[in-house]
Amino acid sequence: MENSTKSAQFLKLVLLTIISLAVFQNGYTCSGYKVTIGNKTLFGSNEDAWRVTPHIWFENARGKGNYGAAFTGSRYDGENGYAPQSGMNEMGLAFERLSSYHPQSKNFANRKSITNPTKYLKDILHTCKTVEEVQKYISEYDHSYFIEDIFIYIDKSGKYLIVEPYTLRIGNKATYVISNFCPSITSQQAANQLERYRNGVAFLKNKMDTTLEFCKALSDTMHVCRKKIGDGTLLTSIWDLNNGTVNLYFYHQYITTVQFNLQEELGKGDHMIGIDTLFPANSEFEKLRNYKTPKNSTLIGVFLVASAGLFLFSSIYFLVRYLRRKRDSKHRYIQVLLFLLGLILFFYMVVLCGSVNRFYFPAPYKDPASVLISLTAYIPFLLLLVIVPFYVINYRLFRERSWSIFAKVLFTLNNLVYIMLIGIFVYWGFYDVFN
Repeated sequence: MENSTKSAQFLKLVLLTIISLAVFQNGYTCSGYKVTIGNKTLFGSNEDAWRVTPHIWFENARGKGNYGAAFTGSRYDGENGYAPQSGMNEMGLAFERLSSYHPQSKNFANRKSITNPTKYLKDILHTCKTVEEVQKYISEYDHSYFIEDIFIYIDKSGKYLIVEPYTLRIGNKATYVISNFCPSITSQQAANQLERYRNGVAFLKNKMDTTLEFCKALSDTMHVCRKKIGDGTLLTSIWDLNNGTVNLYFYHQYITTVQFNLQEELGKGDHMIGIDTLFPANSEFEKLRNYKTPKNSTLIGVFLVASAGLFLFSSIYFLVRYLRRKRDSKHRYIQVLLFLLGLILFFYMVVLCGSVNRFYFPAPYKDPASVLISLTAYIPFLLLLVIVPFYVINYRLFRERSWSIFAKVLFTLNNLVYIMLIGIFVYWGFYDVFN
């Protein structure tokens, strides 16, 4: 009985690990590390994102017993400003937020609710100075709110706190590497499948230092630069917890750095700086900035939604027409094809309006969590296959009287949208299967 229980627990752990790595290996990725020697601790953070609005900002203490802090982040959160991705306060307490996976469980009962996550994360740095204080602060809240995140907090003593959706754990190792997984449910073997994590651990295996040059090299080792358009690590920040400084490196380029002294910046009052304005022009970043997807282009987003509506309507219309006009055998098979293709393309438009990953990874896109989504990567080739025959038949239909004017116009409209979609697919590199 005991062996069967252990086997079940092991299988559950393996399943959770597979899901965790499948969800985040091809998505937003981040990594971090901390190194402590004697009384000096440095903390490095790599924010890997497709956003093009990285910022650093400085906020003074809001009241007695509070602390001023610096934050970095690139996701705009409306009236709350930018959501913090990493940061450090005057007492040398730093943190980083990383995407991760943890299965849903019961929420914590009788705890405070997190209603404003951006304010909540800022308040931790404004009110705490050690990881023990952070642990106590977070324990008052239902931190399972962050079910898709993992956090690390480090103070100047070198201690660190790992915050998972359902656990809080303090450690005090001289070095620590973190990436997009929850350590409590992920084996070391599974964690090593993440290249950026594996590279960081290997780098620290036989050497350790707290110089900026060493940490820069470690951050470089762990950075991401994807093949398709050179996207990956948006911002690297190296926080010196004892000296109160931060060095920034922009868009996985480690030649140029900009340093800020927290006390000096707080003395200037609250202010925010666009990080891309601090560095020389970066061609890879400009490529990312100008790369359009449904997530950053309203025009493309509206076109895909409108196309989905057209395909669904066309599918229903041509199915009804096929069933009602059984005696009209002229090109009846085309109506069946339009019905099937309409359903397929409607589903594909929905898929394209979902996860942004498929636009940045090489074709054919493979979704590790769904075979069906992976198969949709071949739909652009289906359009290539039918476009010429459909245009030939479209031309013939206008010379005949077998179809109504509305049916002809609807078929023509579909063909025009097919051509436009093929052009967009070429732009997104969906046909570059041999590159």
